[in-house]
Parts: sequence; C-alpha cells; structure tokens
Amino acid sequence: MTLSRRARWILGIVSAAVLAFIYVPLVVVVVNSFNSSKVFSWPPTSFTLEWWQKAATNEGVRSALVTSIKAATGATIIAILLGVMISFAVSRFRFFGRETISFVVILPIALPGIITGIALNSAFNTVLVPLGVSFGLFTVILGHATFCIVVVFNNVLARLRRTGSSLEEAAMDLGAGPFQTFRDVTFPSVRSALVAGALLAFALSFDEIVVTSFTAGPGIETLPQWIFNNLFRPNQGPIINAVAAALLVAFILPVYLAMRMSDGPGRVPQVPDRSGRT
Repeated sequence: MTLSRRARWILGIVSAAVLAFIYVPLVVVVVNSFNSSKVFSWPPTSFTLEWWQKAATNEGVRSALVTSIKAATGATIIAILLGVMISFAVSRFRFFGRETISFVVILPIALPGIITGIALNSAFNTVLVPLGVSFGLFTVILGHATFCIVVVFNNVLARLRRTGSSLEEAAMDLGAGPFQTFRDVTFPSVRSALVAGALLAFALSFDEIVVTSFTAGPGIETLPQWIFNNLFRPNQGPIINAVAAALLVAFILPVYLAMRMSDGPGRVPQVPDRSGRT
C-alpha cells in the first residue's frame, strides 16, 4: 500500500502525539525523582539523589518489594506449569470442549480486575478458609496465577501452531521416544516463547493491585499497594517518584526481551535418529 505525502505527514503527526501522550509523563516521573523540591515543581530548580537514597533505605519499600517478587515468582511458576500443559493439550490433541477450554483460560485477562478480585475473594472464603487456609501470600499467588496463565498459554500456543507437529512426528518415526522428542525437538522450538511468556507473566503479576487488594490478608502489602497507600501522604511524593523511576528502568530490559523472544520463530531443531544422534 502506497500512502500519499499528505497521508504520511498526518500519520506521522498522530503517531508522535500518541507516543508523546504515553511517554512524556514517564519522563516527567523520572526527572522528578531527582528534583530537590519536596513538592511537585516544573522545571526542577536543582537535582539530588536524596530521594533515591531514602527509597533504597525505606523499610516499607524493601518489604513490599520482597513481597511483590515472591508473589510474582510463585504466580509465574504456576502459570508456566499450567499454561504449557494446556497449550500442548489444545494444540496437539482434538477432544470435545477444546475451544471451551481455550475460552475459559483466556477469559480472566479480559475481565475487569475488580470482578476477578470479588470472585476470587468469594471463592477463597467459601473453599480455602473453611479448610484452615487464611488470606495471605498464598492466596495472592493463586489470584495472580489466574490471569498470568493467559500470557504463557498464548505465547506457547502461538509458537506450537507456527511450528506444527511434522518435526515431532519425524523424530518419532526415526525411533525417538516421547521424552527424547520433547527434549531434542519440541522444547527447543518453544523455549523462547516460554521465556517470553514467563517474563510477561512476572511483569503482569508484579504490577497488579486490584486483585491483590481482594486476595491479600493482613500484613501483606505489595509494592504497587505501598505506592498507592503512600501516594497522597505528606513528603512521600518524591520517594514514590524514585521508586516508580527505578521500576521503570528495571522493567525495560525484560519487556524488550519478551518482545524479541515472542517475535522469533525459535531455533529449528535437528531430528535425532535411532542412535540419538542429530
């Protein structure tokens, strides 16, 4: 498709406006994290590292960060195990209700967070609490896993459908067993998609606040919750800016890697023969 010069100019202006709308606020947050003023002022009169130092030594920030990492790690592990198994079942087998399962797995990511949170809170109160499992880090992990499964499932399923099953069938025809076929053929094909899904799942869980509010028990506070709870407290704005800027910088690389791995087709594996050689 060929665009006229006028259309290219209009498209460029609109694209620049959208990018500015998204990224200018982020730049403002980063710059303000070095602002020496305790209140918002623009442009900054002078710069300091005081707020970064206070954020690094703040006990609330450190405790909430550890909680977020634990919750995101647990949810990502569950998402990898369940997401991979479901994606293989949907991609490699035909059975009654296959499309329904795909819909049910994807649905949590499309639902508003408050609906998911209320549903999980009710389910935990009905099932887990009578069994002696109280609200805490475990329920937060379970809550986050419900929507983290989606990103792993989608990434691995897309890769499996793209690569097909011909190489796996060829490996088994040459004498490779199921485990050897998975190790030498299937896993290398989906490895990058799996890593990309895991990175996205971790980021999605780390950022969640609505579902966390409905599934966390007393004394459980993730970093997004700490930011929200301290957002309007006196003299906390600069520290929050520093924490937000640090998170922004920390997540740029994982998101970039996830994007690159999702786009790549994966290494084309070599089919092993009966002796195990490729």
